Amino acid sequence: MRFEDIHVRATATWLPPRRSLADAVAAGDCPPVVAARTGMESVTVSDDAAAPEMAVRAARTALARAGSTSADVDLILHADTWFQGHDAWAVASYVQRETLANQCPAVEIRQMSNGGMAALDLAASYLAGAPERRDALLTTGDRYCMPGFDRWRTDPGTPYADGGTALVLSRREGFARLTSLVMSADPELEPLHRGDDPFAAAPLSHRTPLSFEDTTRVFNRRHGLSFALRRLAEGQTTVIKHALSDAGLALPEIDWVVLPHFGRLRLESLYYERFGIDPARTAWEWSRTVGHLGAGDQFASLDHLAGSGRAVPGDRCLLVGAGAGYSWGCAVLEITRRPDWASPHAAR
Repeated sequence: MRFEDIHVRATATWLPPRRSLADAVAAGDCPPVVAARTGMESVTVSDDAAAPEMAVRAARTALARAGSTSADVDLILHADTWFQGHDAWAVASYVQRETLANQCPAVEIRQMSNGGMAALDLAASYLAGAPERRDALLTTGDRYCMPGFDRWRTDPGTPYADGGTALVLSRREGFARLTSLVMSADPELEPLHRGDDPFAAAPLSHRTPLSFEDTTRVFNRRHGLSFALRRLAEGQTTVIKHALSDAGLALPEIDWVVLPHFGRLRLESLYYERFGIDPARTAWEWSRTVGHLGAGDQFASLDHLAGSGRAVPGDRCLLVGAGAGYSWGCAVLEITRRPDWASPHAAR
């Protein structure tokens, strides 16, 4: 879908301290093979801040950068993938209370690692649907910790990181303009993260910590590895192709490709080789020091590229997302001006 007059007014990221994979390997927490195959240098690890607290910290910064008040924001969407700190609890309402304390709709998005892209799509359509709507606050936040989630082993292809991100989408001008956004889904791949376990009465009933490797192995025994790989490739290709087409662009015309913060081998097989993407056109050198932020990778990398001054006015950015379920999202943005908070030592 092509959009007109929808802008990214501000972004922000709040990350806890980094822990190097070398230290994690030496301590026996991270298997050496994970460090070798993923190419990650470090991941951000929270020892105290909960997922919603990190999202709120990012949101406060983004709102200040955008100059958005309670009266300006007409929608709040909070995307996450894992436990938010309380049971049977409205986390989006917490974000709303701690930031704006207004009365607009506040909704949690659970689209796994594609949650940020899903929130962007829903918010863009919501703002475009009525001329009186002004801004939407989008947040993400996750903290991956034991006993339920082993950031080093639950998903062997990618170390998981803690942190919060925020993006203010607006009918008003910002530093980037949303040109197009496409979403797609393939529910035939839903069992990849469910396996053949029966439905349980309580969380973590089948295994603690979680193991995506176990559920994927069950799926592949039933359907074959090639089936999953083919469907995954088709879904990602579909959204990239149509988002570029709606924007009237070809991939070589894109200056920055914002990819999920996966490990190196996963990025090579899913993106670099398949689409001919040069890692130098991505945020890899930064994202490999952060880790996979669940639903927040796209917002965080866009914030880094714009805030560091690497993405300059006139640059076109392709935001690419994928999440268990299975869903994909892809958006084209054009950087229209240098953000006020960008580094004064901007370097391409």
